[in-house]
Amino acid sequence: MSRVDNYPVTQQPVSAIGASSASSRLIANLRNEEWRWSAVTLVVLVVGAFVMALPFLWLLSSSLKLERMIFIFPPQWIPNPVRFQNYVDALTYKPFGTYIANTLWIVLLNEIAIVGSASFCAYGFARIRFPGRDAWFGIVLATMMVPYFVLMIPQFVIFSRLGWTDSYLPLTVPFFFGGGAFNIFLLRQFFRTLPPELADAARIDGCDEFGIYWRIFMPLAKPALITVGIFTFLNGWNDFIGPLLYINSPDKFTVAIGLATFRSIMRTRWDLLMAASTAMILPVLVLFFFAQRYFIQGIVLSGLKG
Repeated sequence: MSRVDNYPVTQQPVSAIGASSASSRLIANLRNEEWRWSAVTLVVLVVGAFVMALPFLWLLSSSLKLERMIFIFPPQWIPNPVRFQNYVDALTYKPFGTYIANTLWIVLLNEIAIVGSASFCAYGFARIRFPGRDAWFGIVLATMMVPYFVLMIPQFVIFSRLGWTDSYLPLTVPFFFGGGAFNIFLLRQFFRTLPPELADAARIDGCDEFGIYWRIFMPLAKPALITVGIFTFLNGWNDFIGPLLYINSPDKFTVAIGLATFRSIMRTRWDLLMAASTAMILPVLVLFFFAQRYFIQGIVLSGLKG
């Protein structure tokens, strides 16, 4: 009878081996499933991005075409010949330098008004306790549900009686009084994420309430302020209804009104309109490209606390 080696051999139970292999298969299946979902998500995002970018691609392509080739069917996506002269003609066909300067002046005043007044109101709603604070904030939020077109006629009557028509006052002065409900809401949410111990320590050091707002909360709110600034720039740059109502003099037109002047009853220069529209979109893209980190950070941090 042969003798087995004296050293015992450690063997795993059959049940343990089966469980280990089953868990390995489960992990592999989960990884494969996760990979499939990641691939599907990537495909959906790429297709969605292409669909969203399609109008801009058509605009860019049309801005480099001859006018007779813009509306041919099927569309010719690659211009032949490529006509960069459209941009020169478009920006000299109308005084776009004046339009851009007028728009930037309105945007600058709105930036100062909205960032200053909205942050001041937001700090009050976020950090100062006073009777009816939540009720007043609810009223402020309720104004977001009122469409602008409902207020358009009463505002026009008020500003016309004040003699503010054909000036930039109706487009800038109202923003110095609150800065808009959405901006107040966004900044209030951000201020509520900051620890209250910062304000308590400042009060112990003898800082008043305005000093706490200006010296402590405003520097920390840079992401949210940049986010509000981006929204303000976009609204002022793309605003069409406001300048259309109140501006009459051609030398005071904004970019949006200047683009609309390319269309006339008799004839529309579509090639120049496409080139001018593309040129006016570029500042917005450049702004978002350089400020997107602060923009996303401001949106995310503003939603941490409700």
